[in-house]
Amino acid sequence: MEEKKLDINSIIGFVLIFGILLGWMYLRQPSPEELEAQKAQQEQLEAEVQAAEQPIENEVTEAPKLDLQDSTTLAKYKSSIGAFGFTRTQDGTSILENELLYLEVANKGAQILTAKMKDFVTYDSIPVYLVKDGNANFELSFTTNDNRVLSTKDLYFEPSLTKSGDNQVLSMKAKISANQFLEYRYEMKPNDYLVDFTIRSQGLNGVFNSSKPVTLEWDLKGIRHNKSVQYENRYTRLTYNHDGDKISKLSESSDLDEETEVDVKWLSYRQHFFSSILATKEHFKSVDISSENLVEEEDKQQKFTKAYTTQTELELQGGELSQNMHWYYGPTDVAVLDNYKELGLVESIPFGWGIFGWINRFVFTPFYTFLSSFLPYGIAIIIMTIIVRLALSPVTYKSYLSQAKMKVLKPELTELNEKYKDNAMKKQQETMKLYNKAGVSPMSGCIPALLQLPIFYSLFMFFPTSFALRQKPFLWAEDLSSYDTIFNLPFNIPFYGDHVSLFPILASIAIFFYMMMTTGQSMQMQQQPGMPNMKFIMYLSPIFMLVFFNNYASGLSLYYFVSNLITIFIMLAIKNYILDEDKIHAQIQENKKKPKKENKFQKKMREMMEQAEEQKKAGRR
Repeated sequence: MEEKKLDINSIIGFVLIFGILLGWMYLRQPSPEELEAQKAQQEQLEAEVQAAEQPIENEVTEAPKLDLQDSTTLAKYKSSIGAFGFTRTQDGTSILENELLYLEVANKGAQILTAKMKDFVTYDSIPVYLVKDGNANFELSFTTNDNRVLSTKDLYFEPSLTKSGDNQVLSMKAKISANQFLEYRYEMKPNDYLVDFTIRSQGLNGVFNSSKPVTLEWDLKGIRHNKSVQYENRYTRLTYNHDGDKISKLSESSDLDEETEVDVKWLSYRQHFFSSILATKEHFKSVDISSENLVEEEDKQQKFTKAYTTQTELELQGGELSQNMHWYYGPTDVAVLDNYKELGLVESIPFGWGIFGWINRFVFTPFYTFLSSFLPYGIAIIIMTIIVRLALSPVTYKSYLSQAKMKVLKPELTELNEKYKDNAMKKQQETMKLYNKAGVSPMSGCIPALLQLPIFYSLFMFFPTSFALRQKPFLWAEDLSSYDTIFNLPFNIPFYGDHVSLFPILASIAIFFYMMMTTGQSMQMQQQPGMPNMKFIMYLSPIFMLVFFNNYASGLSLYYFVSNLITIFIMLAIKNYILDEDKIHAQIQENKKKPKKENKFQKKMREMMEQAEEQKKAGRR
C-alpha cells in the first residue's frame, strides 16, 4: 500500500512539475509592446536573410587592393616582387563550371574565390557556398635567392582556359620570363565534384632559395548552412587521413584543437553535409592543423561554424616544385564519395567508431538507400524500423522472459529478504542459491539490452549524418535531417531551445509506456542496495528524450517513436499469447529439484561470501 502511494505521489509530482512549467511559460509570455519589438526584430532578420547573397563584410582581413591604374603604385609593387614583375598585372577571375559545381578563380593569388553547389540550397533557399567572399585562403610562401619573402596571395597570375577532351583546364602562371613560371593548374571534368590541382614550377631552380622552406597554408571558415547552427556545428569537423591510412578528427566542441601529423594523404574541412577536401598524391610529410570553434550558443545571426587551418612544407625537387593534388567541393554523401575509392574520401563521413560505424556504413546506409529508392523517405524510415524491431524480437523475448521468471520468484525473494533482513551477507548468499537452483540469472535481462546497444548507437549516428535525409519532408517535418517545429516559442529555454518539436514528444510518450512495461516488475521488487532506482529511470528517460531530442534530427525521433510502439506491441503479444507464467513457475520448480553444479565463478563467489561471513562472526566474538 505504501509503495502504491509512493507511485501516486511520484506521478502527481511529475504532473505538478509539468504544470509549473506550463505556468512559467504562460507568465513569461510577452506583452503587446514586446510582441511589437519581436515583430520588428523578425522583419530585420528577414531583410538580412534576403541580403545573404551579398558579400560578407569585415569577416576576413585582406590586403589593400592594388590600384593598377596608378603607375607609381604599380612600379612599387613590381619592385617588391622582384623577378615576378614580368607577369602581366590584371584584375579579374576565371570560371570553371560543370553540371554540379561552379568555381571562380582569381588572377591575384590564383586561388578559388567562389565554390558553389549547383544542386543544393541552404535551409533558407540560398545556394550552398563552400567558398565565398573571402572565407577561405590558399597560398604558398617562399624565399627567393635575393632574400625576398613572397606569398602567392600577393602575386598576379596570367590565366589561360583551354580544353582537354571534355575537361576544362585552367592554367594560372606567375612568370619571371616567357618560359619560367610558377603554375597553378586546375582541371575540371564533366559531372564531377573532384578537380585535379597541380602546383609546379619551371625554370625557377635559380629563383627559389633552397635553404628556406616553401610553405603551403590553407584556411577556411565554415559557412553556416543549417537551421540550427549548434546542431550543424556538432557535425562540423576537421578529418584527415594520415600515418598509413589512419583516420583521425580534431575536436568538434573545444574552442581550439591543434595537432601535428605525418604522412597526410588528405584533409577534409567538413561542414556537416558538405565538405572541402584537399587530397595529395605525394603525401604531405608533416602537417600542422587546427580547428577553432566559432559557435558559443544558438544564434540566428551566426554566419560561421568553425575556422580551419592547415600548414605544411613542400619539398623542392632539383630546385623545382611539383605537387599533384585534388580539390573536392561537394556533398558529404556516401553515394558520391564512394566513387573516389583510390583516395578513400568516403572515410571522411562520420559513420561512428568500431563496430558501430561498420553497422552504420554497411547495413543501415545501403538498406535505407534501397528502401528510399522506391518509398517516400519517411515511410522508408518506418519500414526500416519495423524490420529492425522484428529482427530484434528474439532479444525482446529473452528480456521479457527474464522479467517473467523474476516475477515468479518474487514471493520467495520477499521471504528471504524478510528472513535475513538483519544479515545482508547471508541474504545475498541465499538469494544466489535460489537463483542457481531455479536456473534464473538476474543479469539475463540486462544482456539482451546490451546486445541492442550497437544497433542503438549506429542509428544514432545514421540519422543526423545521412545525406539521403537532407531536406526530405515527411508529414509536418520539413527536413528529416533537422528538427521539426510545430510551435515557435517567444523565448529560449536552456537545453531545450526556442521551439517545440512534435516527434520528440511522441517518442517520449512511447518510451514512457515502454518503461512502465519493462520496469514494472523491478519497481514492485524491493530496491537492492547499489542498484539504480527504476522509478527515477522511468521518469528520467522520457524527459531526457523530450529535451535532448528537441534539437535533433526529426528522422531520429520518428525512428524511436515507431520503434518503441512496435516494441510495446511485441511485448504485449509475448505476454498475452506466448509466455505462460504457470508453465514458467512449473519449470522453475522442476529446475529446483535437479542437482545444480556450480561453475568456477559461482564457486569462487560462494567461498568468498562464506569466508566474509566467518570473519564477521569471528569479529563479533
